[in-house]
Amino acid sequence: MIFLDHAATTPVRREALEAMWPFLSGAFGNPSSRHGLGEDAARALTAARADVAAIVGCRPGDVVFTSGGTEADNLAIKGLALAAPRGRHIVVSPIEHEAVLESAAYLARVHGFEVSEAEVDAEGLVHPEALAQVVRPDTTLVSVQLANNEIGTVQPIAELAAIAHATGALMHTDAVQAAGWLPLSLEALGVDALSLAGHKIGAPKGTGALVVRGRLPLEPVLHGGGQERGRRSGTENVAGAVAFATALRLAEAERTDAAARVTELAAELATRVSTEVPGARLTGHPERRLPGTVSFVFPGTSGEAVLLELERAGVVCSSGSACAAGSDEPSHVLTAVGIPAAVAQTAVRFTLGAETTAHEIASAAASVAHAVSAVRDIVNP
Repeated sequence: MIFLDHAATTPVRREALEAMWPFLSGAFGNPSSRHGLGEDAARALTAARADVAAIVGCRPGDVVFTSGGTEADNLAIKGLALAAPRGRHIVVSPIEHEAVLESAAYLARVHGFEVSEAEVDAEGLVHPEALAQVVRPDTTLVSVQLANNEIGTVQPIAELAAIAHATGALMHTDAVQAAGWLPLSLEALGVDALSLAGHKIGAPKGTGALVVRGRLPLEPVLHGGGQERGRRSGTENVAGAVAFATALRLAEAERTDAAARVTELAAELATRVSTEVPGARLTGHPERRLPGTVSFVFPGTSGEAVLLELERAGVVCSSGSACAAGSDEPSHVLTAVGIPAAVAQTAVRFTLGAETTAHEIASAAASVAHAVSAVRDIVNP
């Protein structure tokens, strides 16, 4: 099997499994308990928090462990907006992950917020001037992804954050897809909050974190025992936090070399598919993109049919966001960048991982050409 769906999830790293195992077996204590087992768990949680903080460049207390990227996005959007006293206006981009868009829609529906969208261009880029046109004196929060999960476009987050801050608004970025590929420095990005998910970087599913700068007020989404400094109640997943921190630390240590190698492989795949498949159209920004993301539309086909043909050939990929799998609706990301709905439904996304090989890319490219041709013969006999 050639696995080219790393944006959906990644295999769990052995190091992460080994790091978490003790806290699933002998050291199973509740970190809130005041006895030896609990104190061992609390120390492990503290160490994991410090590891994440060192990579993002924040204080350990700024790290809130969550069940993944979706919870981190929900907590950021709802928590920051509801706790901020300045206004009830939020700005997002139209290509954000559903966790951001649905959270903003919830605030509009239930709490009376107004939500505006900063336009993207045909390559999925939010230009600073587009954001400047929609922020207002009563804007309380701006949320724009660091890198898009479908087309891989990388946003100029530092410039966007400067515009948000000039109006007095807070800036959140969903960095779920960027982890392991791009720098995550809170200071360099200029953001107030940043979301991460473990299963994109070799940690188990159900792990992640929201980083919130300093002592910004954050209204909790989960209420209860007041864990995570009152920002996320619930007995902490110590094993998951340890695995997440381990995977993030390793991904960051390997990031520069892995990104350079995968960029070359992705470029090879993009070139071969563009050359060998008539009408293939690469989506996203040609340069400002994640190292391992190659997304195409193949007019005259069905994206789902192409996926089935590729799976028969041993190539595993996707038609876009795994969170929207099974939906009959075209990708909101592709339609937002101006691709007609019918063409958007021909999309296929290939996302490489650090372990992807040149041989796999050559084999996958040949399989793509065959699969698209086969589907076109059926759709257009």
